[in-house]
Amino acid sequence: MTREELKAAATGMLDKAYCPYSHFPVGAALECADGTVYTGCNIENAAYPVGTCAERTAMGKAISEGRREDFVRIVVAGKSDGPCVPCGMCRQFMKEFAPKLEVICLNAKGEEQAFTMEELLPHGFDQSYL
Repeated sequence: MTREELKAAATGMLDKAYCPYSHFPVGAALECADGTVYTGCNIENAAYPVGTCAERTAMGKAISEGRREDFVRIVVAGKSDGPCVPCGMCRQFMKEFAPKLEVICLNAKGEEQAFTMEELLPHGFDQSYL
């Protein structure tokens, strides 16, 4: 899948977001090493902590299908002026399964800024702390 196709997959999820509280839709598209893509959107809940971010929705779908360590890149799309970057919880979640993941963040205009997981979460918690 090309970078542009992956970006389109993430952006296409914005319309599927369930965000009646924040009114801030987010879409994500996660690519595996073999080219398989898992998409997700944010799913809010009146009890805020129960909601799920787009990144964790996409990664959760992949993990529930048996994927574990072959994640290559994820695109996160939002309707913000700046790049739609993952929240801290998502950063920690993604580090668990993909510490080398490329994270491509889009703004409302489709402009991108790419990060490594190390840039987004330089001292993330992992198994070495246990």
